[in-house]
Amino acid sequence: MSYRTILGILHRQGSASGLLDYALPFVARHEAHLIGLHARALPITAASPLGMPIIDPGLMHPEDDGELRELFERRAKAEGVLHEWRSYETVAGDAAISGIESARSCDLVMAAQNDPDADAQEKSDLEALLFETGRPVLLVPHGMKPAKTAAPKRIMLAWNGSRQATRAAFDALPLMREAQNVEVLVLDTMDTLRQDASMAGTAIAEALSRHRIDVTVRTEESAGRSQYQAMNDCVAESGADLLVMGAFARGRISEMIFGGLTHDMLRNMTVPTLMAH
Repeated sequence: MSYRTILGILHRQGSASGLLDYALPFVARHEAHLIGLHARALPITAASPLGMPIIDPGLMHPEDDGELRELFERRAKAEGVLHEWRSYETVAGDAAISGIESARSCDLVMAAQNDPDADAQEKSDLEALLFETGRPVLLVPHGMKPAKTAAPKRIMLAWNGSRQATRAAFDALPLMREAQNVEVLVLDTMDTLRQDASMAGTAIAEALSRHRIDVTVRTEESAGRSQYQAMNDCVAESGADLLVMGAFARGRISEMIFGGLTHDMLRNMTVPTLMAH
């Protein structure tokens, strides 16, 4: 298994350069084909209090399409990457929503984390990519300045035995084969009828090791911290430069209302994070 077709979601000018810094060396390493995708918001006409038509300037980005395309193509050519450009015009101007259909024909989707402090209209619906595409999504933290060398050396796999975690683990195999070590992290283990807590993570570690991957298992307790805080602490302690995890085991609406690990990690990731649902 390898990544041959990769979709890059280029939502806004401000985040595009950082995403390309990470994505282009990644694509070059895997000798893949990169699709750059952007959606431009259509101007929305409304009526003023005096009945005059007005256009909401906050929903207009007329410069984005041409500038983003030029940036994407110039940098892809410089990197020697096979590439193509796709552009859409929609009311919302959300590249993540516009990219759902394209993503279903790709091995991997790459996107930049939303700026947690940005206005809602400036954010992209990354959850839709996870929920609607059936493809793994690799997110690059907002403001990250990645090294041009690129390949992850240490990967942390967040493991809870769920379908989502299983999907993420095997979707990340090409990356794990590049890494020097993969650490399986099991948080807050419990004895169940099917598994002793002390054995949690061992079966997936053994399966990954058969792919000639150097794997270790680590068990930790949240100990009063939120799960995302505990996970980020473990990432920092291990020196991992990529996190792999399942997404929305509780469901998207449930997490939006009550909170959950996926929702928290989308806002608080500290390293590039591959998620799968």
